Amino acid sequence: MRAVFGLVLIVGMGLAGFAIYMVQGYFQQQNAALAAQQAAIAEAVPTVDVIAVNRVVEHGEQITTDDIVVIKYAEPFLPEGIFRTQEEVFPEGPEELRVALRQMEPNEPLLAVKVTAPGEVAGITALLERGMRAFAIKVDVSSGVSGFLSPGDRVDVYWTGRAAGLGGDNTDITKLIEANVQLVAVDQTSESGRTGATIARTVTVQVTPDQVAALAQAQATGRLSLSLVGREDDTVAGAIEVNQASLLGITPQAPAPQVEREQICTIRTRRGAEVVEIPIPCTN
Repeated sequence: MRAVFGLVLIVGMGLAGFAIYMVQGYFQQQNAALAAQQAAIAEAVPTVDVIAVNRVVEHGEQITTDDIVVIKYAEPFLPEGIFRTQEEVFPEGPEELRVALRQMEPNEPLLAVKVTAPGEVAGITALLERGMRAFAIKVDVSSGVSGFLSPGDRVDVYWTGRAAGLGGDNTDITKLIEANVQLVAVDQTSESGRTGATIARTVTVQVTPDQVAALAQAQATGRLSLSLVGREDDTVAGAIEVNQASLLGITPQAPAPQVEREQICTIRTRRGAEVVEIPIPCTN
């Protein structure tokens, strides 16, 4: 009996120890989960309500109260010009609608730069910065980068024409006349983000009044070509001018010096029936 009692006691103590171990592990797991939850709450980014569109809005479409929705947005990362309430979108009432200046996707936050002022008509004038002007440049498939141009791109403008070269001779040259000029429209559309190639006939650029005069003179006296600038390219283009001689590596020859002929002075005198020229020193 004593042996059986001892065996039962040992088994009971083992089961009790195992139970204590399991309970301790459970509490450790609960404490770890609680700590992880508290850490996640501490790291959670606060959000606020902002206005977004609830459908695909194309460029030039009017935005009504039926086209907007309230979504949550991370407060520390709010972009400039965000709308927080419907009253901010339509401060003069829902009858004064805004017009989209670019395409927007569903749940995309509505920004002031993406829409016109209430009641304003969308157009190129709404895209021009203060003090800037819109100028149209005629292009074709070769001068317009094979149609791969869209509003918002930046281009360099080259002029090709005839100009006076060395010695007063006219020669064909190509020169960079305007660098990093922004396109605001291609043909009759000012919508950015277009995909695919479209052969345009005209592009409209945003330039200063002085640049308008320069481009008008260049377009009237020669041919303009556009070179597309990379979206992340911030290099400053220097003075670029190429003519046929520099293209082919021909060094212009200096004109041969003119050799002055020695001046000979003579007088004519008659000797009998003959008239003879006699050299004399020149006085001039």
